[in-house]
Amino acid sequence: MSSKPKVAFFDFAGCEGDQLQIINLEEKLLNVVSLVNIVSFREAMKEQSDDYDIAFVEGSITRKSDEARLKKIRKNAKILVALGSCACFGGINALKNSWASLEEVKKRVYGADAHYFETYPARGIDKIVPVDYYIPGCPIEKDEFLRVLKALLLGIQPPLPNYPVCVECKKRGNICVFDKGQFCLGPVTRAGCDARCVNEGNRCWGCRGLVDQPNVNAEKEVLTKYGLTVEDALARFRIYDNYRYEEIKG
Repeated sequence: MSSKPKVAFFDFAGCEGDQLQIINLEEKLLNVVSLVNIVSFREAMKEQSDDYDIAFVEGSITRKSDEARLKKIRKNAKILVALGSCACFGGINALKNSWASLEEVKKRVYGADAHYFETYPARGIDKIVPVDYYIPGCPIEKDEFLRVLKALLLGIQPPLPNYPVCVECKKRGNICVFDKGQFCLGPVTRAGCDARCVNEGNRCWGCRGLVDQPNVNAEKEVLTKYGLTVEDALARFRIYDNYRYEEIKG
């Protein structure tokens, strides 16, 4: 019998781009399977099993009927990891929560067949079950997944950056997005992406969520300097973090 830890991947409401990132590890994936036994991974294999040690769960919870399945996964897993922004805090799916009534949202998506579908406000999986660790991002960073998996196998606390994207921007030598006349959520967004979007000439969209205990005063100073308001920042955070919007605003 194999003594390697058993790992399973599961998905709820989401694009499955985070699981695709794991498949895109390519040759590094061979190193992963040499260390663990992957027993369930719908995007990559047909076999399935309820016997696993570590469960990686992608996607937000958007239906009451999904709760029982998630609770079963939690019961079976010794360790449960939220994989990607949707699983961590609701992600883009949570935009529907305040865009319109849920009935209107269903009609917009399904038209005359809307009554066949159930839904409720999208949320991260930790609103339903306890989560041990988080890997944020839309999509996740492949190297961060490897670092977290390695830490889990070694029995140590997985690393999760607790400083803003601005730190990575400075290391990269990027011109501040604000200085280019654009809006950026980098000052209060959790780092770990190597400032990927800014490196490519875009701005930080906040897909990794708020850093722990963000420097709100410093953010206000930046906003004031460029003629912007806290409300401007919060409105943009709703793209990925709408479920926690009221909490953030408070």
